[in-house]
Amino acid sequence: MTTPGPGLRVSFAEELHLFLTARHRRADALHVPHDETSTLGHVIQSLGVPLTEVGELVVDGHRAAPSYRPRDGESAHVPAVQRPQLLPSSEPPHFVLDVHLGALARRLRLVGLDTAYGNDMSDDALLRQANAERGVLLTQDRGLLQRGSLWLGAYVRGAHPDAQLLDVLDRFAPSLSPWTRCLACNGALSPVAKSDIATLLRPGTRRTYDTFMRCDSCARLYWRGAHSAKLEATVRAARTAVRERTLS
Repeated sequence: MTTPGPGLRVSFAEELHLFLTARHRRADALHVPHDETSTLGHVIQSLGVPLTEVGELVVDGHRAAPSYRPRDGESAHVPAVQRPQLLPSSEPPHFVLDVHLGALARRLRLVGLDTAYGNDMSDDALLRQANAERGVLLTQDRGLLQRGSLWLGAYVRGAHPDAQLLDVLDRFAPSLSPWTRCLACNGALSPVAKSDIATLLRPGTRRTYDTFMRCDSCARLYWRGAHSAKLEATVRAARTAVRERTLS
């Protein structure tokens, strides 16, 4: 695909090189044979880069839509999506996560972000849910992001859930409301009097803690226990990430 001759010249921002094959990452630009019938978006995705990850396309110095049909000999530049990424709705973001991102789902809920997750969802069901709820589908499956029916999606970078959380926050810079969502079901947490739940607590917990929250949906109880130090560190890192992205 890199043999000189008639065709389309395509260059990618460095942030997008991870989606390209190893041999293509080494090239400053790719020379792609082109029949002038395929759209620019099709060409980009055929090279492995989901359109969810690209910014405003440029062809020979002019902005172009993914639906543009390049002509032989033209040069296209593919930038990475702008960060922070603006979402179509002014409402707080709603995220829908694929089955492999359960640990990330808990972290997103910890910092107060509306996060749908099920560990038994098929790809088709995920797409239907994301589209119906106007949610951002978060995944590391490029094939899912290349589905033409997907309303909005984002590739999650990072191998560890903490790194994945910071990547999502860096990309969208959402407003955070830590300790307001159930880590198990995403329901809203409300304060509950200790006297109302005393019989549900273990003796050690009943003696040691006085402040509790209860999920409005599943009734799961929460309190700042011995495990909270790690969670608080996650919240601090999340707030720092959003603040730095917002100020950049």
